[in-house]
Amino acid sequence: MKIELRQWTQQDQTDLMKLCNEVDRTYLRGNMPFPYLEEDADWWLSMVAGRDGIDGVVRAITVDGEVVGSISVEQMIDVRCKDAEIGYMLATDSWGRGIMTEAVREICEIAFTGNVYEPNTASAKVLEKNGFELEGVLKHAVVKGENIYNLCVYGKVIEK
Repeated sequence: MKIELRQWTQQDQTDLMKLCNEVDRTYLRGNMPFPYLEEDADWWLSMVAGRDGIDGVVRAITVDGEVVGSISVEQMIDVRCKDAEIGYMLATDSWGRGIMTEAVREICEIAFTGNVYEPNTASAKVLEKNGFELEGVLKHAVVKGENIYNLCVYGKVIEK
């Protein structure tokens, strides 16, 4: 199994739509459209291309050349401008194979924080396997559908 991170391109439109329509949304941000349409993919791919390397890095996660997920590092703003947040999603049929742990390891040099909804223990383990430490828990900080979750904030200091 060959896991690689690569830049998203306009040629990934179909793969992106498939991923976003099939991914488990339980712990993802609530602003991703559903159903995820061609115009959503076109907008997002253009936006990513214009921002890459400026205030964030977004990569497709591929396994043996097939897109199975996405991972990003986004620079925070204002008083947190020296921080970055890591976010990711993975096709459900790719879970439990170590793919996300490897993807986080590869992008980790520029990632400083990760936020995990408290019941999402699999995501917490991915961060912990990559040297992130739990820095704190924000009580009842996020609402997802009918659920209210604590938000676990993980951090990793990168010495330069």
